[in-house]
Amino acid sequence: MNITSPRAEERSFDTAHFRQALGQFATGVTIITTRLADGTFRGLTASSFNSVSLEPPLVLWSLSNGANSMPIFTGNSHYVINVLNAEQAHLAKRFATRGIDPWEGLEYELSRTGQPIIKGVSAWFECHNRSRYPEGDHVIFVGEVEFCEFSPCPPLIFHSGQFAGLG
Repeated sequence: MNITSPRAEERSFDTAHFRQALGQFATGVTIITTRLADGTFRGLTASSFNSVSLEPPLVLWSLSNGANSMPIFTGNSHYVINVLNAEQAHLAKRFATRGIDPWEGLEYELSRTGQPIIKGVSAWFECHNRSRYPEGDHVIFVGEVEFCEFSPCPPLIFHSGQFAGLG
């Protein structure tokens, strides 16, 4: 079902105000990883992760239209969503920093499709890249979960521009 509603009235707030309001919603933190055709890996930090459906098992995350990794994640058949634990804020920062190799010295294993799974995460989801929906300045990726694992531990939380542990 696709329903189009009339546009909202003109906004009474600016982008900075909207970003600050969004920052009041605490989220978990993930690193989305995939393998390129030449065998190298790509990964990025994302807090825009959410469940969609239990049957079939679907999750979503979003990526900015301007991200240099957009063609990679749009074109690859699979990716892994790594859910960070409370002790992994350094990895979130590492994968959000341009100009460094975030994989250097990082422990990981490979999924059944050869995607990198970061060691020590609290959960991971290997997804088939099922669909993509352009909305605003982002693309929403819907992944069909083909395999997942978890290790119960306190999560890494992002709130008001800061990382924190819960637990």
